[in-house]
Amino acid sequence: MILRAPLIDTHGRTVRDLRLSITDRCNLRCVYCMPAEGMPWLPKQDLLTFEELARFARVCLECGVHSVRLTGGEPTVRADLHVLVRMLHELAPGLDLSLTTNGLKLVEMSPALKAAGLTRVNVSVDTLSRERFHQLARRDRLAEVLAGLEAARAAGFSPIKVNAVLMRGVNDDEVVALAGWARDEGYELRFIEWMPLDFQHSWERSRLVPAAEILEQLEHAFLLEPEDGDDPSAPARTFRYRDGRGRVGVIASVTRPFCGTCDRIRLTADGQVRTCLFANREYDFRRVLREGGTDDEIEALLRAAVLRKLPGHLISQPGFVQPARGMSAIGG
Repeated sequence: MILRAPLIDTHGRTVRDLRLSITDRCNLRCVYCMPAEGMPWLPKQDLLTFEELARFARVCLECGVHSVRLTGGEPTVRADLHVLVRMLHELAPGLDLSLTTNGLKLVEMSPALKAAGLTRVNVSVDTLSRERFHQLARRDRLAEVLAGLEAARAAGFSPIKVNAVLMRGVNDDEVVALAGWARDEGYELRFIEWMPLDFQHSWERSRLVPAAEILEQLEHAFLLEPEDGDDPSAPARTFRYRDGRGRVGVIASVTRPFCGTCDRIRLTADGQVRTCLFANREYDFRRVLREGGTDDEIEALLRAAVLRKLPGHLISQPGFVQPARGMSAIGG
């Protein structure tokens, strides 16, 4: 593999983590993400092919990226996902290659994904109540998600991380229950503050459950201690249970932003690079890939994008404008 200079922005942050969105489609309709009827999906011809995704990833790896996460939409609805996983794994066999998923298809897909080289999975579980899951996801499929988690464990994925988005008045009363369940099952739970990235722009700060409140509930129920040696660029602030039974984390993108150490860039399913989840500017790599651009031209555009990365998002500032695209179109 060619070695290229690291991707460093004007604030001294080095890009190490690539999020690859491979589809904007999803088999759930979570209320904090998209409307019940879905969205205008991207035309199939606009989606990057596996070969285009792998080529872009290879140039990023040559520039020092060492972690790739596959996202969506729901990435497991993209046909032959294990083929893409194998292509990425073969670029760098030691690559930290993970998947963020709702877990619905993990029963059938976990063995093939593991064999292809996927190293980790993150599964979304916002509630342990079947009725509430139906309310949140607009689908009665909690049992399938839990079965998917079991299948991922049986396939040998470890650690298995669980993501839970909390909304006031909806599932904020399940903090302790979710933490206790994850502890018992051996999963690493991450509570995530609800972010203004829904397609329908219905986000309200009053319905956000802040990290401080989540931690207060956890510390009241369990004995916690901060994780030693936390990666400052990691989005989660993590804590160990003092009895040794695992750990828990909180991702406070809104109330405790970690922009100053952010090491991520994102490629949307239609080939647009975003240097921040909340960016309102995109860089068109699909055009470069499809019009005969060289690897050096891909690298040049990458550097131009990274150099223009802003110091942080402006969620708490008066001038904040929510991105036109929702999370499922951007990639988590």
